[in-house]
Amino acid sequence: MGSSLIAPLLSHKREGHFASCQSRVSRDFPDCERFVNVTNGLALTTGGGALWWSPMEPQKDYVLRTVEERGVRLIRLWFTDVLGQLKSVAISPAELADAFDEGLQFDGSAIDGFSRVQESDVLAVPDASTFELLPWADPEEPSGRVFCDIRNPDGTPFEGDPRWVMRRSLAKAAEMGYTFYTAPEVEFFYFRHGDPDQPLTPLDNASYFDLTTADVASPLRKRTITMLEAMGIPVEYSFHEDSPSQHEIDLRYTEALSMADNVMTLRLVVRKLALDRDLHATFMPKPLNGVQGSGMHTHMSLFENDVNAFHDAGDDYGLSKTAKAFIAGLLHHAREITAVTNQLVNSYKRLVAGDEAPTFVSWARNNRSALVRVPVVKPGKESSTRIEYRALDSAANPYLAFSAVLAAGLKGVQEGYELPPEAAADLYTMTRGQARTKGFDELPMSLSEALDVLEESPLMVDVLGEHIHEWFLRNKRAEFAEYRREVTPFELRRYMNTW
Repeated sequence: MGSSLIAPLLSHKREGHFASCQSRVSRDFPDCERFVNVTNGLALTTGGGALWWSPMEPQKDYVLRTVEERGVRLIRLWFTDVLGQLKSVAISPAELADAFDEGLQFDGSAIDGFSRVQESDVLAVPDASTFELLPWADPEEPSGRVFCDIRNPDGTPFEGDPRWVMRRSLAKAAEMGYTFYTAPEVEFFYFRHGDPDQPLTPLDNASYFDLTTADVASPLRKRTITMLEAMGIPVEYSFHEDSPSQHEIDLRYTEALSMADNVMTLRLVVRKLALDRDLHATFMPKPLNGVQGSGMHTHMSLFENDVNAFHDAGDDYGLSKTAKAFIAGLLHHAREITAVTNQLVNSYKRLVAGDEAPTFVSWARNNRSALVRVPVVKPGKESSTRIEYRALDSAANPYLAFSAVLAAGLKGVQEGYELPPEAAADLYTMTRGQARTKGFDELPMSLSEALDVLEESPLMVDVLGEHIHEWFLRNKRAEFAEYRREVTPFELRRYMNTW
């Protein structure tokens, strides 16, 4: 993948990674053990319509040896529920080998979106390639963490596991000859406290890129980056965002499954370090009125072997037919995937006109008001060609969200969707009537509308699987129903003394 965009990965070889792999792709990437290769490594066998995997033995041996040599006292097995909440089970080193071989059995009915009571048992099977020592643990009692795949008792993948959804999506891309890479820009807020019954107090009144005493959270952000780097998660940029006490950390390009793991780790690290200083960090999309919300703009590209499949030097835009069809797929299915990329009631208070978040289904080159943006590529960096999907917010489940955008794009490639005309105008200032006249569809304006579209989407049933699709709809409809019953401060201020 001789790409200047990915070059930092090639030189980034962290302790805990097993760099010797069998496939050609693996020889190119020290981080390759996380790549989902349907013919080698992690994804191995099909049978009875199911596909399952087993970690490479050398990786397991490396982890077991590291645990013994470092005197690790506790290993935390991490996985997520359907909504993207991180879960953890701690085991002793003596149990780790058995966990690798047999999985750790637990009651899946206790986890949102997992099993029903009558079929509750599932297995958490550690993915050895994700093992890292926890840098905040007591040096006298080292601890490690490892992400897990969830399986049924018979060893087949559990349909309620978001990580399996991501694996399945990447396997489909691999069957088409592609590897999917992402690089999210993760935005979040710091506050003095996290009590929702009290007015939220930002730490500062700074704005974009401020490097002054107003950015009092800068040392905290720096500590966060140091912690992420210690866990093998390379950071490309970090800075103060537009809103008071709002910050952004941009993660360096990598394969999408590893990136989803990295996003989950980043969320924990950000919140943990804030809590250590008696502060509160939140990835809620819109915690404050009158300022910008927190998105997770995600850059993405497809590679065929070591060639960027999105680049075509002979095209006026520098975009290949694959890239144009991928963008067309994102636009065509944007409304269908929005409930997953923006899963909270609060998400739709960010996706409003005038808030520097996309509201219309559109694409453009270097136009930040569009839903899909094609960033300008520096001269000589053509292999860095990528697109940016700007609707995603920081509260999304990254495994499901990355799977959704990948599936939408690949559908466009498979079906040969035609790319509509580029949006040249500033869409932030465009009215709904003007947008309709120009042929721009709107993103859903509420979680309820997004769920209606999701429910009727064959694409999303295929992406999520029937288990998650059905549970997600049921859970989120209940959330919206509860929201509708709530009398808000806005209503009291607006109507109490008038009516």
